[in-house]
Amino acid sequence: MADVRIDGADLVVEMSGLDRLWALKSSLTIPLTNVRGATIDPGIVNEEKGIRAPGTHVPGVITAGTFHLDGEKVFWDVRDPSKAVVIELRDEQYARLVVQVNDPRATVELIEKSV
Repeated sequence: MADVRIDGADLVVEMSGLDRLWALKSSLTIPLTNVRGATIDPGIVNEEKGIRAPGTHVPGVITAGTFHLDGEKVFWDVRDPSKAVVIELRDEQYARLVVQVNDPRATVELIEKSV
């Protein structure tokens, strides 16, 4: 699971517990100027992920780490699809972040209010 917060002019995403190990990242910091928006999307876990490099993917259990699809890099950290939030980015190494959060609705509202 990820903790998403706003710190000044940045969006900070911190992975918790073993997700740090599975995703091979402990946190990501993105300038708010590069955040396009966020949506709740539990169905995204059914879409093609692409090539995992590096990361973890056990279908139906966890998708975590960096995935390459159609020339884009996408960061994943999801175990429970019902809590998946997609954060769209521009001018960053990742085109989007797909993360599981405790409260998807509150997370999307926080991001949308901040961008």
